[in-house]
Amino acid sequence: MPPAQRPRALTYLRASGLALLISLGLPLTALAERCPMPGQWQRGDGTPVATDILMEELAGQRIVLLGEQHDRLAHHRWQLHTLAGLHALRPELVIGLEMLPREAQPALDAWVAGELGEAAFLEASGWQKAWGLDPALYLPILHFARMHRIPLVALNVTPALRGRLAGDGWERVPAGERHGITPPTAPPPAYRQALAEDFERHGEGDRNRHTGQENDAGHAEAPGDERHAALERFIAAQLVWDRAMASALAEASEDGRLAVGLMGLRHLSYGHGVPHQLAGLGVAAQRAVLPREMGPDCQAPPGGLADAFFLLGDEARHTPPEPPRLGVQVGPHPEGVRIEAVTPGSVAEAAGLAKGDVLLAAAGRPLDRPGELVERVRRQPPGTLLPLTRRRGGETTEVLARFPAP
Repeated sequence: MPPAQRPRALTYLRASGLALLISLGLPLTALAERCPMPGQWQRGDGTPVATDILMEELAGQRIVLLGEQHDRLAHHRWQLHTLAGLHALRPELVIGLEMLPREAQPALDAWVAGELGEAAFLEASGWQKAWGLDPALYLPILHFARMHRIPLVALNVTPALRGRLAGDGWERVPAGERHGITPPTAPPPAYRQALAEDFERHGEGDRNRHTGQENDAGHAEAPGDERHAALERFIAAQLVWDRAMASALAEASEDGRLAVGLMGLRHLSYGHGVPHQLAGLGVAAQRAVLPREMGPDCQAPPGGLADAFFLLGDEARHTPPEPPRLGVQVGPHPEGVRIEAVTPGSVAEAAGLAKGDVLLAAAGRPLDRPGELVERVRRQPPGTLLPLTRRRGGETTEVLARFPAP
């Protein structure tokens, strides 16, 4: 429910801002007529709106969606600032994350409870496998939730489940394995068209990742029928993705909390995606908000793109540091991972690793799959040693991989 009355502090700030404009001799229409500046909010039609007014409107909703371009650090900073503003007005808050599937929920709960450090959380949640982007982009938000004991909710599902629901059909997936997700509402024609255009732009590997298919026959050179089937699987997978997030947010807000979902901007633009699925679930009190860069021509945003915008300056994209590399190509092995090739001049070569070696453990923990070795290497600080348990022939030995200091 919205606050019974506006906090006196916010009313004072609004009055102070008005007094400042008058004292500077600026007409009240000047703010609306000049080109908007970074740091300002706009409504969906581009008209300016005061921060306190918009925050109160958003805090009165059941669900608020904050869009992002995943690699834009400025977008995540804006999300954090907006979360802080909403939390001040609506302390009973829950934050939903597109980045992680339902299986990561225990790790999120443990993180918020203060039971896991950063490295342990990233491993327990399967961050690298599930999302893959630099966690530094999201850690300030995760720490904000932990500091205030705000529940974090995993909104997504695994690509495997997405593929089963999209390819095999809902009736062939047992209800107990669907995480309570119901079949999606049929998409608007404009959304189908946008997804079809995405399908054409995606490479085959990206399409397979979205649909959960190991080998999607519907690539650009496929016959017409196969190509059409691949397109339908791609669209169905996107709808499952949207419905999964909408279902989790609707459930998280049932107890009266304000649920704020963080997700890619395509999932909430033009009222499609998650907003459309929320409407299908009967959730009307929702708003979609996006960050926006103001170009030199001061154009208004496209009609219907979002309910509100925050204007950003021209900020550089986040460039993560080059991750540490062991310098091996590895494959699965019943006892760990098998080295298929060693890069000349690499850390692995300096450590004496060779093709055919089987790595049983890294950092004292067993290896079950190649991805685990990748994750542990990426967390290795420069200038440190990574202990590896190697089996060569019938002999098991310990070797130390030395990662150079910067």
